[in-house]
Amino acid sequence: MSDSEGSLPGRLFSTTLQRLVDTLNLQEQLDDNGGPFLPLVSQLPMVQGEVGNVRLFTGNPLFRVVTCSLTVDPIQLDSHMLFAFTPGDSAVPHFTLDSVKAGEHFAFHLDLIPRLDLGANLTYMDEVFAPLTPAHEAGSAIEGLSKAHLSPRQYAIMSPWMLANRASEQAFTAIEDAVQAYQQHWFGLLQNGISDAALDGVSAAQLEQRNLRNKRIIFDPEVDPVWERITAMIGAEAVAMQRALLIGEDE
Repeated sequence: MSDSEGSLPGRLFSTTLQRLVDTLNLQEQLDDNGGPFLPLVSQLPMVQGEVGNVRLFTGNPLFRVVTCSLTVDPIQLDSHMLFAFTPGDSAVPHFTLDSVKAGEHFAFHLDLIPRLDLGANLTYMDEVFAPLTPAHEAGSAIEGLSKAHLSPRQYAIMSPWMLANRASEQAFTAIEDAVQAYQQHWFGLLQNGISDAALDGVSAAQLEQRNLRNKRIIFDPEVDPVWERITAMIGAEAVAMQRALLIGEDE
């Protein structure tokens, strides 16, 4: 499903996306020419033409899936991002994977994004996130990982079960087990839902409000400096369209 299936980041991204599409029977939303939803065209003087795309998938029980792939050979970038968003009034976390090679270095980011404050909702944390602990510990223990360059604010808006690391080639290959474990657990949450006890009286309106506030922060250029770097590659208009899809104010 990706034109980068030959690369390690491309293969991890493609197999993860394919499992998602096949398991949930999602439909891809194409542009008027039958291609990816948003082609990304280089704004760099040394690179001409398309350097990637944003793809959009929809279908129950999700709100939408948004992916972004950028392959820019002159700067040795091979980057693939996937966000699978549950509906605004759902307590099931969003699923996310970043799969990247920059220069000679590999990196990845894997998480389920909480829909409630974990510090104030112990039953939710134990039901939704605690089962990820063995996979998190095994993934963290892979030899060849080093800490990703994230700010405390970026850590605060994700989950404590997030795996975000730079990796050697061997370590990057080994992380596939953790990706599958996180994704299969997430599929189970989608199928079974979240118990009333874990929600502790939280309303659909409260879930929707927190979800939108959280996504506005996650995709805020002042919080995540990657947006500034991407803007230089593909232009402000394409970045604005991508952020709008990710934040989902149209939900």
